[in-house]
Amino acid sequence: MIQEDNLIHIGRITKARGLKGEVEIDFTNDYFEREGTDKEFFFLELDGIYVPFFWEEYRFKNDHTLLMKFSDVDSPQDAERLVGARVAYPLDEEDETWLEEAELSSYRALTGFQLFQHETKLIGTVEQVDESSSNILLYVRNEKGEEIIVPYHDDLLESFDLRKQRLSLNLPEELLTLNA
Repeated sequence: MIQEDNLIHIGRITKARGLKGEVEIDFTNDYFEREGTDKEFFFLELDGIYVPFFWEEYRFKNDHTLLMKFSDVDSPQDAERLVGARVAYPLDEEDETWLEEAELSSYRALTGFQLFQHETKLIGTVEQVDESSSNILLYVRNEKGEEIIVPYHDDLLESFDLRKQRLSLNLPEELLTLNA
């Protein structure tokens, strides 16, 4: 069984498409597109377990959405069962350097990250990133299930770890209590 440390999360299956069992994957980073990524399978997180799925073909719908046909997923019903699954790509030894030097290709890559204040206080998990205006907003779900909206700016960034999907911001306490 593969360990989560050997994977990089690259997106989520958002919907079933067509009659042949295709799915739509919404990417949160561009790892799959980089040179040297030649594996013909992804791992899907199903019921907390990472299951390998081999793909037959794929095509890009736009710069962050992929239409994919997996082997043995041959009907809309089969594809529908995969909707909501997190998609991960296996890492190789040479990927370690890439991960250490990686920069955010898009703020959307923060989706799924654990957000911390000052490296220690867990705020919650980033569920959505709104880049529609010049003010980037992170929609974060805290441990109580409440949604907190947090502004993002590079000046607030303390650290981020792509491998651990961890983000630390220097946020004023008052910003967090605005949502309460």
